[in-house]
Amino acid sequence: MRVLLIGANGYIGRFVADRLLADPAVQLTALGRGDDADVRFDLATGSPGALTRFLDAVHPGVVVNCAGATRGGARELTRHNTVAVATVCEALRRSGCGARLVQVGCSAEYGPSQPGSSTAEDAVPRPGGPYGVSKLAATELVLGSGLDAVVLRVFSPAGPGTPAGSPLGRLAEAMRRAMQSGDGELRLGGLGAQRDFVDVRDVARAVHAASLSAAQGVINIGSGRAVRLRDAAATLARVAGYGGALHELDGPPGALRPTIGHPRTESLGHRVDALGHHRSDVLGHHRPDPLQSRGERTDPEHATPAPYPDGCGSWQQADVRTARDRLGWRPRIALEESLADIWMEAACRI
Repeated sequence: MRVLLIGANGYIGRFVADRLLADPAVQLTALGRGDDADVRFDLATGSPGALTRFLDAVHPGVVVNCAGATRGGARELTRHNTVAVATVCEALRRSGCGARLVQVGCSAEYGPSQPGSSTAEDAVPRPGGPYGVSKLAATELVLGSGLDAVVLRVFSPAGPGTPAGSPLGRLAEAMRRAMQSGDGELRLGGLGAQRDFVDVRDVARAVHAASLSAAQGVINIGSGRAVRLRDAAATLARVAGYGGALHELDGPPGALRPTIGHPRTESLGHRVDALGHHRSDVLGHHRPDPLQSRGERTDPEHATPAPYPDGCGSWQQADVRTARDRLGWRPRIALEESLADIWMEAACRI
């Protein structure tokens, strides 16, 4: 089976490439913007005609699209997440290869959901930010293309390779800096959010399964269990061997609760955040208050921590029955193992 993988150098794409290369029945070609891609092509600026000519030459049986942007303004996100997918769909329609398309989507397409609920594929999407909007538009393009296509809506990926700027990556970096400098306290914000974490290697298995299946439409890929960020922080502290106290900034203004470890006095260490700064929060450090420039009083301890940065509110949990029934897929890797891998990479960072 010839597979064309787009975005092989990205966070998810690297693991998808490894999974596909491990299958002796797969002949893999990587297309991307980097020098190490088999074929260099920028979906955001390249024409559908140029991509069509390449598809006709390679004649893949499956096209997997892991490319996209997670940061930037609305224009940049639209260009890399929506226009790029439009190019892929149009090229596949023009091509005579008849390839199946596996599009990697995102749970941010759903937006906020009711706490305690599991989001199924038939939920009405209400994305809460430009990233989710751009990914949802891409999904709608795929579903309306008339192609043999499936969209995997991936919930919160975790594990090796987790970007340092992501919430879990910043949490690990905060802990590394605290341990390196002997700080006995961490102040963390945004820990009240609950997310469905799924290991990136399990995501790669799902992409592989979707490539081989005949399933179409949207399929959720998650663990099926929401985990509170403060519980993930507790697990990470245990994995890392961090014995300090983690203070939580979540809750009403002025609330400050020790959540992990034993309270320490100031003499045992300074309070640090994910960026190594005094009195900030790990999931979105406090921006300078305009009151400061006017000489008016502002107190970081009374600031409201930033929300989890995906526009999905306080809760997300996937209904993963479709993945089980149509792909034969279930998550295998526990969150503790994913966090251990995140910590290992953070601990090796200089």
